[in-house]
Amino acid sequence: MHKLTRNDIEQAARQVYQVMPATAQYAWPLLAERLGCTVWVKHENHTPTGAFKVRGGITFMHWLKHTHPQAKGIVTATRGNHGQSLALAASALGLRALIVVPVGNSVEKNNAMRGFGGEVVEYGRDFDEAREEAARLAQTHGLFLVPPFHTELVKGVATYALELFTAAPDLDTVYVPIGCGSGICGVIAARDALDLKTQVVGVVSTEAAAAKLSFESGAIRETASANTFADGLAVRRPIPEAFAIYAAGAARIVAVSEAQIAEAMRVYYTDTHNLAEGAGAAALAALMLERETMQGKKVGLILSGANVDRSVYGKVIG
Repeated sequence: MHKLTRNDIEQAARQVYQVMPATAQYAWPLLAERLGCTVWVKHENHTPTGAFKVRGGITFMHWLKHTHPQAKGIVTATRGNHGQSLALAASALGLRALIVVPVGNSVEKNNAMRGFGGEVVEYGRDFDEAREEAARLAQTHGLFLVPPFHTELVKGVATYALELFTAAPDLDTVYVPIGCGSGICGVIAARDALDLKTQVVGVVSTEAAAAKLSFESGAIRETASANTFADGLAVRRPIPEAFAIYAAGAARIVAVSEAQIAEAMRVYYTDTHNLAEGAGAAALAALMLERETMQGKKVGLILSGANVDRSVYGKVIG
């Protein structure tokens, strides 16, 4: 992936803002009181799809329309947020969106993808198997296979980091959840384009720690499973192109447990009255884990999504 410039990201932002406004970032006083540091939350839970991915969906579809004007539609694999974003962006351009999810995927995320105009196919036991099926369907139906990671996706996603860094340029550290990696790569790209010194810290689940294992060994490592209720983090094997970027650009990667993620979801509700899905709350969970080293610092948290099923949230918030 080529190094993104500020101009690249600003151009992507113009495309994004045709579909949605910039999201807010707030320094929440109760989080600051609880954690002993300034806490800026980037509210990607407030996009039209309830998650940051929509930004990449918009820029990717613009790119597809210009470079592959003959494309009839797209196919992709997702646990939900990537699929919603592409369904919305494809429908806006009158293209078919076929979306493959693992069997037993979030019912509410599936419904949301259909609501945005996507056709949902359930296949495989996890994201990685759904991804293989998406590649097969692309061949069968003559659809463009959208990878989980692509320069154009990162360019769109980097717009949220540009907004955050413009509002709060003096952050010491930003915590970002890692699934397939477009989020953390977008933050690294924006930080570097703006020439900031902010440390970027990736966050994974202890139940899906492939990115952390890979980061610490310097080579791609795969896990046998990725059974976390934070479905946006449920990846068994890092995407090599994304890994290359965060291996070089992240300060460290922190793993948080299911219980720590659930506690962060409760804290977000208590201190800010915001709904966070598991992956959305992971960054806060990591800050809570590292609170001692963050005392007195200025910290950014990416609240990357709010799409959690009611039954799951009911159990967590209890």
